[in-house]
Amino acid sequence: MSQTILAAPIVAEPSKPMWLPIFSVSFVVMNLITSEFLPVSLLTPIAHDLAVSEGTAGQMITATSIAAVITSLLTASAARRLDRKVLLLGASAALTLSNLLVALAPHLIVIVLARLLLGLAMGVFWSLSNATALRLVPRHMLPKALSIIASGVAIANVMSAPLGSLLGAALGWRGVFIIAALLGLVGFIWQWASLPSMSAGRPAELKTLVRLLARHQVRAGMLAMMFTFGGFMLFFAYLRPFLEQVTHLVVAQISGVLLAIGVAGVIGTALSSRLLMWNLRRTHILMPFLTGILTLSLLVVGHFPTWTTVVLVLSSLVSSVTPVVWGNWVALAVPDEPESAGGLQVAAIQFGMTLGAALGGLIFDYSGSAGLLLGSGAALILGSLLITTLNESSRTRKAL
Repeated sequence: MSQTILAAPIVAEPSKPMWLPIFSVSFVVMNLITSEFLPVSLLTPIAHDLAVSEGTAGQMITATSIAAVITSLLTASAARRLDRKVLLLGASAALTLSNLLVALAPHLIVIVLARLLLGLAMGVFWSLSNATALRLVPRHMLPKALSIIASGVAIANVMSAPLGSLLGAALGWRGVFIIAALLGLVGFIWQWASLPSMSAGRPAELKTLVRLLARHQVRAGMLAMMFTFGGFMLFFAYLRPFLEQVTHLVVAQISGVLLAIGVAGVIGTALSSRLLMWNLRRTHILMPFLTGILTLSLLVVGHFPTWTTVVLVLSSLVSSVTPVVWGNWVALAVPDEPESAGGLQVAAIQFGMTLGAALGGLIFDYSGSAGLLLGSGAALILGSLLITTLNESSRTRKAL
């Protein structure tokens, strides 16, 4: 590993963990992910109310992703001297304002602008999450801290679709976004009360991203990230048509399978810290490899509802560890620039998932679900092979 990667961390290690701020970060993460995916279950009534097509209304999701990628790359340099508590509070405020604007929007343009604001909040929050955890807990407790933060994602994945649909039927889609805004306000108050002041450390510049990408380890890591997250999304984005057309499940059965997948994701996230404390490197390699093998197994068992459900639940259990292990790797492999590296991590994940979903659509139209399963499994296994090329610094090995 190059000498630059072994540079000293810029974040002072606390003597004891601060768990209340960590849980406040997890709560805001849950709100961010829930807000991001609320339109999935509310797209039809939104489109009907605004007199636009569902495809046009779906651009509110695209706008969020684009804004998140751009903001994640610029956060560390654009706000290089600001207190990180101020930045996190600003992101929570932007989340709250975004949902409020969506709830009150008279037409789609206002909604798209509000969703750009949500993307800004996501980019800021995710790019700072690793560095924030490093500031709040001792280094040996980092796996546990990041698994708590990631649990917000897992819980949101379980809650967002069914709750959005249920509350949308009772309160209307605007009422759902009002509730999301109120939850954002709760998160803002919680963070304001619990987060300590966190200095920026050494100021970062845009050229810091270029310097990081000049490191072989960082380039290889970002490429592996794109393969692992993109490979997962390649199939997962088209899971429902697979369950309808290949497994021949009805809507009620599909809802049950999706709920089971979500619950498995929560359990996997809760177990991730133990796996990382057991062996970070082996967990890093095994998780995408096993997810790839399980995905390929659907080529054989995809016609059988029971076996398909078992495979999908196991896949969710395993793949839910992946975001936590990548967060640990970035924090430990690039301790000298955790915020810029966090921005690259968010950009790589978002780009990989967007590319995976886009390619998945083309593959699905051309070769059906079999092509999706082959492509997804191959990408995940290739991602795990790329991870084997990532060397661990002496500091990282001590955390294994």
